[in-house]
Amino acid sequence: MARRYDSENAKRRILSACVKLFIEQGYSQTTMSDILSLADVSAGTFQNIFRTKDGVLMELVQFMFENQFDFANKIIDKTGAAASAVMLYATETAIQLTIAELNENLREIYIEAYTYKETAEYIHRQTSKKLYEIFGSYLPNYSESDFYELEIGSAGIMRGYMARPCDIYFTLEKKLERFLTMSMSAYSIPNEERQAALNYIMNIDIKNTANMVMQYLFKSLAMKFDFSLTR
Repeated sequence: MARRYDSENAKRRILSACVKLFIEQGYSQTTMSDILSLADVSAGTFQNIFRTKDGVLMELVQFMFENQFDFANKIIDKTGAAASAVMLYATETAIQLTIAELNENLREIYIEAYTYKETAEYIHRQTSKKLYEIFGSYLPNYSESDFYELEIGSAGIMRGYMARPCDIYFTLEKKLERFLTMSMSAYSIPNEERQAALNYIMNIDIKNTANMVMQYLFKSLAMKFDFSLTR
C-alpha cells in the first residue's frame, strides 16, 4: 500500500510540475532537470511512471480536449446566437486557432499534441466521435470510421495552420476563414450554413473570446493539477 501511495503521490507531483512548466516556459524549453527539480523526484521514478515528457503530455491533452466543445457551447450561449452543430464546430475550432496566436507556449503544446503519435491518435478518435455525432446528418451514408478518416485530414489542416503564425499578410481573419471553409466543405456543410457560421465568427471579438477561454483553461489546469502560475 505504501509503495502504491508513493507512486501516486510522485505521479501527482510530476504532473503538477510538468503542466506548470509547459505553460510558463514552453514544452521544448522544459528540461528533464527542470521537471525533476520542481517535482522533487528521481529520474528513475519519472521513467517508471511516464518514460518521457510525451507521456505527461497525454494527461494534459486529455483534460484540454475533453472540455473543448463545452467551452464553445458556453460562448454561443453568451452571444445569444442560435446554437447549431455547424456553429459549435466553427466556434470551437476558431477558438483553438486563436489561442495558438495569443500564446506561443500553448501553440507549442497544441502542435506537439497533433504531432506525437499517442496524443494525435487520442485526438483523432475523440474528435471523430464528436464529429460523427454533430455532422452525421450531413453525411448519412458515412460511418464513424469514415469520420475518423476525415478527422485525420482536418486535424492535419489544423496543425498546419497552428504552426504558421499570422502576419500582416496572413491575418487571423484569413486563417480562420480558410480553415473553416476547407473543413466545413469536407463535412458537406451546405453553403448557406457555412456562410452563416463564418459571418458569426467574423462578427464576434474572437481574440477577446479566446483570451477568456484561455484564462479559464489556465485556472482549470491549476485546479486539476494542483499548481499556481507565477505569471
